[in-house]
Amino acid sequence: MAGNSSRRGAVRKSTGGKKGPSKGTGGNNKRRLAGKGPTPKAEDRPYHAAAKRKSAAKPARSSRSEKRSNFSFHGEMVAGRNAVLEALRADVPSTELIVARSIDIDDRIEESLKLALKKALPIREVHRADVEKISMNSQGIALSIKPYQYSSLDEILLRAGKPGLIVALDGVTDPRNLGAIIRSAAAFGVDGVIIPERRSAAMTAAAWKTSAGAAARMQVAQVTNLNRAIEDVQERGYFVVGLDGESDELINNMKVATEPIMIIVGSEGKGLSKLTREKCDLVVKIPMRSTTESLNASVATSIALFAVDEARK
Repeated sequence: MAGNSSRRGAVRKSTGGKKGPSKGTGGNNKRRLAGKGPTPKAEDRPYHAAAKRKSAAKPARSSRSEKRSNFSFHGEMVAGRNAVLEALRADVPSTELIVARSIDIDDRIEESLKLALKKALPIREVHRADVEKISMNSQGIALSIKPYQYSSLDEILLRAGKPGLIVALDGVTDPRNLGAIIRSAAAFGVDGVIIPERRSAAMTAAAWKTSAGAAARMQVAQVTNLNRAIEDVQERGYFVVGLDGESDELINNMKVATEPIMIIVGSEGKGLSKLTREKCDLVVKIPMRSTTESLNASVATSIALFAVDEARK
């Protein structure tokens, strides 16, 4: 039949001239027909010379990365050639000096190394990348600072002279202001400085440097609640005097200067907080010629301590 002959021709054409259908492959040819993707890079072909070079270089690279990953640091770090040198000159308590290998030696690096050796401070050489983990502006050198050992309020009150004199800070967040206040406190015979744990500057390396060594001689207490500390010193017979530019009472007219007192200094911008001001027994101001100007917190503290010292003489 015509229909059958056309089918036979179709079969011959599709089977390349062989009679009958070919055996099935069970899908085994699918894998060969699938695309193999782009040609791998030379370094990814195991038999290629580039791959052998890459394999030979791997152990050296991994060992270097392991050494870098083993580097760790804890606590506060001072980084940079000027900052490290200033901290060492100011006798900021430190644990070790960290220096990058093959660092370019200049006068600052040379002096820092000499000071570290003089203080018997450990010197650790590390990869440059490890120093940059501390700070991208480390310039190849960093100094690890010891945590500051705070006193307690009870210790300050126990060791206070007669009459006692304490300075408390309310909202002073600049560590350089804190350092300058500690320096003034030491100069005028203050028994201790009180700072809150929150929203206040702490004894960082910057505070240490600004204190010019006075932080090593001054007791500093960090309290969880300043208002509770105010109540504690009031129970011990202290008058609490707040400094505020909006007060009507002048500091040079303060009649309690010869009594045990705690002077509270607020931040330059906001001054004393409302609750702290309410806790004070007396609020005074420093007289100034211009009512539009305000004093830096450390400057205001120095003037107030001078006024108290003059009254006590």
